Amino acid sequence: MKKKISIADLAPRTGTDYPKPFDEPCRARIRRALGNSAGLTDFGVNLLELQPGTWSAQRHWHTREDEFVWVLEGQVVLVSDAGEEVFNAGDCAAFKAGDANAHHFQNRSDRPARLLEIGSRHQDDIAEYPDVDLRALGSGYTHKDGRPY
Repeated sequence: MKKKISIADLAPRTGTDYPKPFDEPCRARIRRALGNSAGLTDFGVNLLELQPGTWSAQRHWHTREDEFVWVLEGQVVLVSDAGEEVFNAGDCAAFKAGDANAHHFQNRSDRPARLLEIGSRHQDDIAEYPDVDLRALGSGYTHKDGRPY
């Protein structure tokens, strides 16, 4: 059995499943699920491409999932509760489960950026989005008061 993952053969997922209007800044993001292609179940690995002006996600944090992001190409800005920080190729960041430091990456440059995202997979994880009326549960997105979208 071959172990080499052919990125070119993986179907890209463009955009996001966020409900409108929260999808707007993420519509041009492109993800390729590297971990899924290998059948990984304990953690996910994605190759993320951000076109200029595109965000990785709405600012969020996870109750049960650790996240690790490594910038492979280009430049992005990490926006978190601590402020803003420029990341260039070779820079990385980690976000511990349960740390309520909401974060996301924005491509404010004039060139595409590529990032490697690695995160644990917990069915009972909740993602909180402090800037917008959004919460992610295993069953889908809800308003903060629990009403489903």
